[in-house]
Amino acid sequence: MTMPTDGEADRILQLEEEVQQLKEAVVSHAVVDQAIGVVVVLGRVSPDQGWTVLREVSQHTNVKLRDVAGTIVASGRTGVLPPGIRAELGKALDRLGAPGGPDATGPAVTARPAGPPCVRGTVAGP
Repeated sequence: MTMPTDGEADRILQLEEEVQQLKEAVVSHAVVDQAIGVVVVLGRVSPDQGWTVLREVSQHTNVKLRDVAGTIVASGRTGVLPPGIRAELGKALDRLGAPGGPDATGPAVTARPAGPPCVRGTVAGP
């Protein structure tokens, strides 16, 4: 077996970094998609509007979109949404004229009791 040349070694490192970035992007994309789903249910908006809401919250809070998404997804488990993100989420939904929001009342925004996680196509809880 031959050893890679300097150019080949550099290329291998470059490709390894690219693979790592792609792995992170796949995970990030999944979290963003989940957060869009939460916003769709919470705000009773379309998926395209959910994407717009996430983007606006990210821009107005100066928090990376994937971090906003992760916080929103986690809030579905914990019931806790940081005040800054909560406020911007409400404002973004208001701008769309969405009937729901993080401070609205009703079953669409009520925190789910602790229990088993949601399974695709079903909702866990009572």
